Amino acid sequence: MPGLLRLGSRCSNGRGRPWLLTPDGRQVADSGAYLRTYLGCDDVALAPEGDVSHFDQLPVSVLTTATLDWVRQTLPGVRVDERRFRPNIVVRTPPGTAPFVEDDWLGKTAVIGAGTRIEFVRSSERCVMVNEAQADLPHSSLVLKMIAAAHDNRLDALARVLTPGRIALGDPLVLA
Repeated sequence: MPGLLRLGSRCSNGRGRPWLLTPDGRQVADSGAYLRTYLGCDDVALAPEGDVSHFDQLPVSVLTTATLDWVRQTLPGVRVDERRFRPNIVVRTPPGTAPFVEDDWLGKTAVIGAGTRIEFVRSSERCVMVNEAQADLPHSSLVLKMIAAAHDNRLDALARVLTPGRIALGDPLVLA
């Protein structure tokens, strides 16, 4: 749905029915009508986060800064950041880490923070959503073409949760 990622939503105190926000951040009075007109689709609606599954493939997507840096270096004229790939977790890797290090994690488990455990299952097969414009990122068809040519159209490590828990910014991810 071209244009979808330019929209936003908010809830009062993080609860209740969400409000739809236009690309310039204004709240919309009738979310359903606005969405149908803006997207040119009759079968769309705004729903609370808890009512909709956002798991395209598996619950957790992990991407490293080594891979993000490689994408940026490969596409110097394209604005690239993690929002294009929608990871749940971005792992800061040491300088010199090879891109696609996430591939080495497949089949392994990791502990994040004080005990959250995840199991890496496979990588994501990417789609045109990585090209779509959103907020201050312009559309670029080069992103998906580059991922397809360089890495078999795959980027990140998908995981399932073995032991749930709270994680916080700066928590280490340790392969088990």
